[in-house]
Amino acid sequence: MRLPLAAFLLTVAGCGASGQSGGNAGMAVEDAARAAQPRTTFGKPFVTTAVATFDQPWAMTFVPGTPFHLVTEKGGRLLMAQGGAAARPVAGVPQVATGGQGGLGDVVVHPNFRQNRMVYLSYVEAGPGRTKGAVVGRGRLVTDAPGDPRLEGFAPIWRQSPKVTGNGHFGHRIAFGPDGMMYISSGEREKFTPAQDRAQNLGKILRLTDTGAVPRDNPFAAQGGVAAQIWTLGHRNPLGIAFDAQGRLWEQEMGPKGGDEVNLVVKGRNYGYPIVSNGDHYDGRVIPDHPTRPEFEAPKVSWNPVISPAGLMIYSGDLFPQWKGSAFIGGLSAQALIRVRLNGTQATKADQFPMGARIREVEQGSDGAIYVLEDGAKGRLLKLTPAA
Repeated sequence: MRLPLAAFLLTVAGCGASGQSGGNAGMAVEDAARAAQPRTTFGKPFVTTAVATFDQPWAMTFVPGTPFHLVTEKGGRLLMAQGGAAARPVAGVPQVATGGQGGLGDVVVHPNFRQNRMVYLSYVEAGPGRTKGAVVGRGRLVTDAPGDPRLEGFAPIWRQSPKVTGNGHFGHRIAFGPDGMMYISSGEREKFTPAQDRAQNLGKILRLTDTGAVPRDNPFAAQGGVAAQIWTLGHRNPLGIAFDAQGRLWEQEMGPKGGDEVNLVVKGRNYGYPIVSNGDHYDGRVIPDHPTRPEFEAPKVSWNPVISPAGLMIYSGDLFPQWKGSAFIGGLSAQALIRVRLNGTQATKADQFPMGARIREVEQGSDGAIYVLEDGAKGRLLKLTPAA
């Protein structure tokens, strides 16, 4: 039988462990290099309610058919919680390599979760020497009494290849499409050229089955190896992927010094990094802008000054009917919640709501409310509901 709700609420394991945010050093260094300039802000048509506090939260998802949500902490904990009640650690999570931008990352549930109870995690693992790479794995969520929630049979099903040195640009966001396939964003690990190399799966959006196999209709499937995994290439640090109601895949990624992007992800296309970008390298080297190379896909929206995007959600609820179909992005250096208006295959900037903190994640609840996670130690989970 399922874990009784009363037993869950009596749990005393806290979700607000204190600590230093040294694990965010890599992102903080990148943000510090970005020009701090005034940004347009708008009124807030929502009320913000603090729900819980976590230690360096990175991602969250709601558990279908239950009142619970799962939250990852970058240091390696997966937590199961309901509202403001104390959270319970989920056992069976793999060991993660933390440092810089690396650690425990995304969490999503299988489209048929009610039948198979499968949960997917992304995380960073250590390799030979000082190398690291992102991994996606899955396990079955078990909440049977009397034990604590746990992932049974957790096993990796995808890895970044090759593992390289450094602590940045892992990407490792996960989304399931209406085709039942699993899409994974993979950063170029601050190595630039892998984004254009089909012999590596860095700097790409990958498409796999729910077990990690390669679909036969992938654009480069005939090439075999990691090339067969590739859906699109030429990406830098994609930190959010989401499908709209019409089944189109959208992606946001951090540009270099300038040029954060929102892209419509189209099978087999090349998005140009590091050959083109609407920003430049941090050392001052100029990168040609997208219009100079029309063979590459240009972003639908870009920012300079930047927002340092993190998390991506496309709203489909009824609580904010005026925003149905809009994309929402967390802004790290912008310390804002960003709304982008989507219209078919086009996108335009809409609102930028100041939040007073770095926003790491954006999700939609089953009640239609918008939930955001603040970044860093003592990062709060905030629930946004319409203002009266």
